[in-house]
Amino acid sequence: MTTDITRRGSIPGAMAWMIGLSILLSWLPLFGGLIAGYVGGSKAGSLGRAVTAVFLPGLILWVTMIFLGPLLASIPILGAIFATIAGLGTFAVSTMHMIPLLIGAIIGGKMAER
Repeated sequence: MTTDITRRGSIPGAMAWMIGLSILLSWLPLFGGLIAGYVGGSKAGSLGRAVTAVFLPGLILWVTMIFLGPLLASIPILGAIFATIAGLGTFAVSTMHMIPLLIGAIIGGKMAER
């Protein structure tokens, strides 16, 4: 018998499953993201937490690249340019991966709510 407390998922746990499975299944371009999203969404426990678990790692990576990029160059202007380019590139790549991950997370989150 399950109670409400045992059925609750966690966003960090779902993020870890999504990131780990995305790396392991990266050789499956579309289905790897779908599988990782489904498993992470079911580990999240609800649709809202599943969607948060999809977007939070990309947002954290993008913000990290924007703020830590200037530290990579000794000249501040070049560092800021590098940070902007790296941040936009990271955002573009993570957005392309988020589409199948989001679809899988929506399905997994809805199935976990049952």
